Amino acid sequence: MKLLHVDSSITGDQSVSRELTAAIVARWQAQLPELEVVRRDLARDPLPHLSSGSLAGKDEVEAARAEEALVEFLEADVVVVGAPMYNFSIPSTLKAWIDRLAVAGRTFRYTADGPEGLAGGKRVIVVASAGGPHAGQPSDFVEPYLRFVLGFFGVEEVEFVRADGVAISPEHRAAAVGQALDRLPLPQLEAA
Repeated sequence: MKLLHVDSSITGDQSVSRELTAAIVARWQAQLPELEVVRRDLARDPLPHLSSGSLAGKDEVEAARAEEALVEFLEADVVVVGAPMYNFSIPSTLKAWIDRLAVAGRTFRYTADGPEGLAGGKRVIVVASAGGPHAGQPSDFVEPYLRFVLGFFGVEEVEFVRADGVAISPEHRAAAVGQALDRLPLPQLEAA
C-alpha cells in the first residue's frame, strides 16, 4: 500500500496541520509496517503556479516536476493532505499542486454526459486547520473546494479532520489539536 503525505503549511514546527498529518502517517505506519510513504512538502519545495509556458509544456524541468506530482497522486492508495486556512482558502502552493493534478485524460475527462473522474479508488484524508472557528461556516472555502475538486477527480472517499480556533488562545489550540487527535482516521484492516 502506498500513502502520499502532502503538507502545505508555511509555519514549520508551529503548524497544527503538519502536527496532525504527521500523527496520521505515524499511526498508519504503526498499523501497516509495509506501508510505503511518499512525502511532498509544498512549502519547502513548491511547484510553480501555472503559466502559459507550463500549459504549453515549454519548460521541460517544470513539466517533469508536474508529471512526478501527478504520478505520486495517481499511484497512491491513500493521500493525507495538510490544508491550513489562509485568508479563508487553501495555501496557493496547495492550489498549484491541485492544478498539476487536474489533467484531462489522467484525473478526469469530459464526456457527452458531463465530466467523469478517473482517479477514484483511493482514500483522501484532509487535515484542515484554521485560526478561527470556520468549520461549517460561510467563511470556510477550504472543505467545500477540496471536496468538490477531489470528487471531480473521482475520489469518493474523502475525510476531514478539523482543528479550528487554534489562534484564539493556547487553550483553544490545545483543545482543538486534542480533539483532532482523538478523531484521526486509521486504516481499514481486513478481518482475518
